[in-house]
Amino acid sequence: MRTLLITGPGGSGRTTVAAATALAAARAGGRVLLLGTDRTDTLGAVLGTPVGTAPGEVAEGLTARRVDAGEDFRADLAALQDRAASALDLLGASRLDPEGFGPLPGAEELSVLRALRDAALSPAYDLLVVDLPPAERALALFALPEDLRRALRGLLPPERQAARALRPVLGRLAGVPMPAEWLYGTAARWDTELAAVEAVLADRHTTVRLVAEPGPAGAAAVRTAGLGLALRGLRTDVLVAGRVLPEGVEDSWLAGPVAQQRKTLDEWRQTYDVRPVAHLGRDPRGPDDLTALAVPGVPAAPDASASAASAASGGRAGPAPAEWPVTDRLADDGVLVWHIPLPGARREELDLIRHGDEIAVTAGPFRRTVPLPSALRRCTVDGAALREDELRIRFRPDPRLWPRTP
Repeated sequence: MRTLLITGPGGSGRTTVAAATALAAARAGGRVLLLGTDRTDTLGAVLGTPVGTAPGEVAEGLTARRVDAGEDFRADLAALQDRAASALDLLGASRLDPEGFGPLPGAEELSVLRALRDAALSPAYDLLVVDLPPAERALALFALPEDLRRALRGLLPPERQAARALRPVLGRLAGVPMPAEWLYGTAARWDTELAAVEAVLADRHTTVRLVAEPGPAGAAAVRTAGLGLALRGLRTDVLVAGRVLPEGVEDSWLAGPVAQQRKTLDEWRQTYDVRPVAHLGRDPRGPDDLTALAVPGVPAAPDASASAASAASGGRAGPAPAEWPVTDRLADDGVLVWHIPLPGARREELDLIRHGDEIAVTAGPFRRTVPLPSALRRCTVDGAALREDELRIRFRPDPRLWPRTP
């Protein structure tokens, strides 16, 4: 199944584009699930049909639902107390009533990630369209699975789990309770669930579609969002330029805004596949307005044979995978070069810090810690440069880090 994640700066019309995209795909014969992440029913307002937290058909071939963070949190709280029953009894703690609590900070993001994972793995649909929060929140959402998994590994490293069999014995010898088994079991389960979300985001059939209104504010937001997506290794298919004003209005007050939009569109086309969507002169409401927007379609996910045929013919079955390749320049310069695409990055906003076999890359407001490729782990950082929207980090082999032989 193909997964299309739609986001953009606040007020860009991303919900409208998400609804129009899903509706167009359903009318083309696909089985489409439209997933909303807003707390209020913004999708229902655009579609002209209420969208609830349970899946419901809003048009032929189109099913829609919203994420309910409160319901998910209450279910998780009840399940956690059931799994930790023995520990709670040992401490003399009483059970909490899930109905008396609203979602805690972070619960909404985890609910969205879980809904994304479950929907993307469902065999009932051909296409999943996700109306994500504004770009700033969406980028933080994309970073959450990887960051949480790193934190879990730091707090409960896998090698400590090998001592599970000794824990009861150590507890009797020490005379105090040892860490409960459920703690490690919960960490392992969370790690598995987060890994599944990461797999959905990294899948080659998952793409991000940016939506923005051309203009100075939209241009700045797209540059920032594109930089954050590149640092996460996420792929974009098109940039939807919304509310584009008509040309040929030189004698009206619209001449200035039209020229401003034209300038931004020309700049965007140097980096993105830009698809303008005309301004209807009103806020789109209902299927007829959504159809009138004529949003770009979504190519069907190719099967394995189609992908192989496309590759053999030199074509491309979908968006190019985001890669950070390492090039060998040992013969010429004595270094290996790691290439990290960062479109829109500025030299003064970049920073690199190495921690053992990992490197932390800061680009503007974003930061990501990634493991070094195996070829670079026995090298020292020899320098870095930003060239042609690409961060190139040089590594020089260090004999002191090579394995020692007897």
